[in-house]
Amino acid sequence: MRIVSLVPSATEMLFALGLGDDLVAVTHECDYPPEALKLPRVTRDVLPAGLSAAEIDAAVKERTLNGESIYMLDEDVLHELQPDLIVTQALCAVCAVSYDDVRAVAEEIDSQPLVISLDPHTIGEVLGDARTIAQATDAKDAAVDLIRESSERIDRVRLAVRGAERPRVVALEWLDPPYAAGHWTPQMIEYAGGDDALGFAGEHSQECSWDEVAAMKPDIVLVIPCGFDAEIAHREAEMHRDQLASLGARQVIALDAAAYFSRPGPRLIDGLELLGTILHPDLLPANPEYEGKALPVDLDVA
Repeated sequence: MRIVSLVPSATEMLFALGLGDDLVAVTHECDYPPEALKLPRVTRDVLPAGLSAAEIDAAVKERTLNGESIYMLDEDVLHELQPDLIVTQALCAVCAVSYDDVRAVAEEIDSQPLVISLDPHTIGEVLGDARTIAQATDAKDAAVDLIRESSERIDRVRLAVRGAERPRVVALEWLDPPYAAGHWTPQMIEYAGGDDALGFAGEHSQECSWDEVAAMKPDIVLVIPCGFDAEIAHREAEMHRDQLASLGARQVIALDAAAYFSRPGPRLIDGLELLGTILHPDLLPANPEYEGKALPVDLDVA
């Protein structure tokens, strides 16, 4: 089967299901696993490089309000590849090529590829996507194994923190302006032994004000700007030192959102385990595998 993935999380899921050899193309943002970097790219970002967080937010809002995507799809390459299956999403206009655009292109390709849209809002729905892909690719055994292993890892974290005092947590997936993380992130915080003070599981992320964040009186603030790694997230936090300091939290942690929070794929379980070690280090010891993926923000330094 010839598969094209138009979402980084789908690429990760396909590899996790043992379907990496069937992939013939991915997006310009597909960087995991490393094998994905060797595949042809069929998308590109239309936003100019070097924009600030505020400029990115403004540009995304303008294009989405006008019904325009922030990604371009290389239709000529898609026609040349003649895929049997295209995996995309319609959950977030910021995360991938427009679903309607993909469907329109697919109808013109001679191979008449099946188009699957993955649109999870919760961890359970993310794991359900493994079943969806498996049904289209005859990878049912691999899906069963992946779901079982993921469920066992989730249960281990939940059991470890059961009965522990729950810190109040705010997860910010953007800082200029601030956005409270939604979808699966509040659920991850709950499973890791915390109480999400702003986000709602299964709901869209919400723009908010710094005053609204401060009113929640968080114990811990997670800085997880969408699509950024830990180092860039830490840099963004440093640029918003005053606002973050005003929240009064005992900890502000910049995390690798691109790997563990932004993409609804198998590595959300890694993110959950990492969260557990942050919220309850006495119950879940640090895992060397996640070294450098969570960087404390020192707000006392001028």
